[in-house]
Amino acid sequence: MQTDAITAIVDQWKRERPDLDPTPMLVVARLFRLTGTLDQQLRPPFQAAGLGSGDFDVLAALRRSGAPWTLSAGDLSRTVLVTTGAITKRVDRLEARGLVSRSVAESDSRGRLITLTAEGVELTDELIAVHLDNQRALLSGLTPEEQTHLAHLLERFASTLTTKES
Repeated sequence: MQTDAITAIVDQWKRERPDLDPTPMLVVARLFRLTGTLDQQLRPPFQAAGLGSGDFDVLAALRRSGAPWTLSAGDLSRTVLVTTGAITKRVDRLEARGLVSRSVAESDSRGRLITLTAEGVELTDELIAVHLDNQRALLSGLTPEEQTHLAHLLERFASTLTTKES
C-alpha cells in the first residue's frame, strides 16, 4: 500500500519528537481530509439545483419525516443539528424558491410549521437518488463488509465523542 500524506506527517513527528505518539493523527487527520473531499464530491448536484449549503438537509429532514412532510422550526433544528437561526435562513431561501411553505402552528400561535411543497417533494426525491448514488460510488473501493465495519467503527467513535461532550 502506498504511503499517504498523513502517514508521512506521522513519520516526521516520530522522527522529530520520538517522545510523543503521533498515531492518533492517522485517524483524526484522515477524517478531516475526508470531510473536505466528501463535501467537494457530494455538493455539485445540490449546487446545480440552486441549493445553498445545508438547504438539502432541511428538504431531506422534511421528506423523511413522512407525510404531510411538516416539522416545526425547533424540530428541524434538532434534526439537522443547527441553530434555529440557521434554520430560519435556510427556510427563507427554500420558501422563496417555492420548495417549502410556512404556517402557524394550531397548538401555539407563536410557533411556525415548515412543510415541503409538491415541488419540494419532487426535487428532494430526485436529489436523494443522486446523492445515494454518489455515496455508493465514493464507497465503491470498499467491500460491503468493509463498509459495514467502517460504519460500525464510526458509530462507536461518534458515541465516545458524544459521551465526552456531556
